[in-house]
Amino acid sequence: MVADVSYVGPDFDPPGPRRSRRGPMTVAIAALVPGALVGWLVWQAVGDSGGGGSTSARSTASARAPGSSSAAPGSSSTARTPTASGTDDGKPPSSTLSGPATSAASDLPAVAGSLKGKVVVIDPGHNPGNFQHSADINRKVNIGTNWKECDTTGTSTNAGYSEARFTLDVARRLRTLLQQEGATVKLTQDGDRSWGPCVDERARIGNSAHADAVVSIHADGSAAGNRGFHVILPASVHSGAADTRAIVAPSRDLGERIAGNFVRDTGSAPSNYIGGGTGLDVRGDLGGLNLSTVPKVFIECGNMRDSKDAALLTSGVWRQKAARGISEGIVSFLRG
Repeated sequence: MVADVSYVGPDFDPPGPRRSRRGPMTVAIAALVPGALVGWLVWQAVGDSGGGGSTSARSTASARAPGSSSAAPGSSSTARTPTASGTDDGKPPSSTLSGPATSAASDLPAVAGSLKGKVVVIDPGHNPGNFQHSADINRKVNIGTNWKECDTTGTSTNAGYSEARFTLDVARRLRTLLQQEGATVKLTQDGDRSWGPCVDERARIGNSAHADAVVSIHADGSAAGNRGFHVILPASVHSGAADTRAIVAPSRDLGERIAGNFVRDTGSAPSNYIGGGTGLDVRGDLGGLNLSTVPKVFIECGNMRDSKDAALLTSGVWRQKAARGISEGIVSFLRG
């Protein structure tokens, strides 16, 4: 049973209410406005070109700037897209979360380049060519606690849209969003190999990159009627080559932030069949998690075998929302 959680986002102090003051000072204040505006524009130009100032200060100043209604260039948070429920208020359905809603901070324009120096590894689950290499993917590899198959073919919708195609598409969209934030992004595979990699190699790729965060993207293949997403977190495992004790806490933080933003951006609810409504599931049987030495989570974005979930997963518009939700969760985690 997974403990109840509250989805979180970065801290944000909203702008204070405007004060309306009339009297002798009005003329004097009005005289100062043009100069202040020019100063702000100069500061903003310097900040956008990589000038001084902290990320939080620049984000807050941008949100408070006169007439500022759009995000900084390259931001993953520009032009909020309506959720599947038809709303655009950035709030998840009240029935889907047991804790407080995601912080309003994630509605702020993201600062381009704010993740400079951060490394993110994206792991698109499976490989579209795996089905042609059954002998290779069926061979056993050591996952620390025991031996399991190198990989599987993954699942597909009833109409034949494969999980491997889905995960690669979302991974590429996610890479673009994170690169716009300044992060260095590596994929475990980019359609550039005929099969694999195996689950142990996927873990090594993240470890060798000294990644600040790793996210493995999947879609489930459960029974019809089972709907929603869930994020898989590493259990505390210390056996053989597996030792996740150091990454359990940061991985949970990463997973909770992704879950909260995924709800908001996609309008999807947490799984109704795994995780007890929290959208989180802890597992100790996955080699990709057991062998990781850096914060890592899996996300099952929906159930491909349910017709309603499949309609979302096969939509390019929805996949962009999914990529944005995952991206904003990662950005929130890396900013701390």
